[in-house]
Amino acid sequence: MSALKQGAWLSDSSVATGEIVANLGYDFVVLDIEHGAFDLSILERFVPVLKGLGLEVLSKVLVPERGAIQQALDFGSDGVIIPHIEGLEHAKRVTDFAKFPPLGTRSLAGGRTMNYSGYDDSWVSAQDREIKVFPMVEDPGALRDIDEIAALPTVDGVFIGPGDLSLMRGRGVYRQTEADFEDFRKVIAAVRAQEKPWVLPAWTQIEKEFAVAEEADYVLLTMQHAAIAEGYGNARSLMDDLIAKSAS
Repeated sequence: MSALKQGAWLSDSSVATGEIVANLGYDFVVLDIEHGAFDLSILERFVPVLKGLGLEVLSKVLVPERGAIQQALDFGSDGVIIPHIEGLEHAKRVTDFAKFPPLGTRSLAGGRTMNYSGYDDSWVSAQDREIKVFPMVEDPGALRDIDEIAALPTVDGVFIGPGDLSLMRGRGVYRQTEADFEDFRKVIAAVRAQEKPWVLPAWTQIEKEFAVAEEADYVLLTMQHAAIAEGYGNARSLMDDLIAKSAS
């Protein structure tokens, strides 16, 4: 089993939160650009701050389109998580945007990724080799085509999207059922056959146990706002208990 990377889900550009998760020994962060509160001008500065803290930065882009993907990479993200993949042909088209020709169709941009200097063939090759491209499996079409998607040369691994997948598979709200985990195992088998990594958001103990048992490569342990709510909630509950005991 490769070393499991433990990550935090960030929904806004709080530098303090980045410093906290780095100090706690987290390996990577996912920036939820799709659903979070990220201003582009701030995001452009936030990515290098996080990398300077020693965190691997994976950006879940706004939409499965060229501009969103290339922008996240031009800002310096170590990889992109691409939501709403509908199936094999869609996966092929959008993951191409993250790899340079002849492998894909990513457009060159001077600046940060080139250290504000020139580039050569070895730099292009290194980018294609080192930048991670994780399409999300949250649509029944992507699950159906997962073997072929995992085999694409523009795909470096797969991100499992439990909530949307459960809803779109007709199971209603995600409840961590055996049917959910069977879907996950189908994804895992496909990426393992290609010797590629997989990513799981594991907010609960049962999900974390599943991730360990199935030898996940990347596991997200908590969401930023959930962690804040839990911390403040625990402090309030403790104080309420002390007040109740004092009054009795």
